Amino acid sequence: MAKILLVDDEPAIRALVRAALEGAGHQVIEGADGASALPIARQEHPDLVLLDIALPRASGAQVCRWLKRERPDAPVLLLTGLGQDGGQDVATEAGADGLVTKPFRPNELVAQIEAALALPAASAAR
Repeated sequence: MAKILLVDDEPAIRALVRAALEGAGHQVIEGADGASALPIARQEHPDLVLLDIALPRASGAQVCRWLKRERPDAPVLLLTGLGQDGGQDVATEAGADGLVTKPFRPNELVAQIEAALALPAASAAR
């Protein structure tokens, strides 16, 4: 079971993602804006952070850059409604470990998150 910080300003998205992740056995901590994400991450030490790109008070890209400076080993995935092309540029520039485009299938989101969680463990095992 991983501890996952989910930050999205849309309650319906948070509810959908929470249900999918908890159904897969993960613990979910939520934030509703970019400014709250870093303090929550510092307090909770999540195994993975899932951030919407378009967050109020600080963008998901800004939060990703802050998180990567403090915890470069923690995977960060960005959520976007911008589409694969526009979102990928933002994700790459921010140093994110992956991009999830909206709309998404919950089971595919869980698979992508679990793959991102497995990468650091696989790298450490080498």
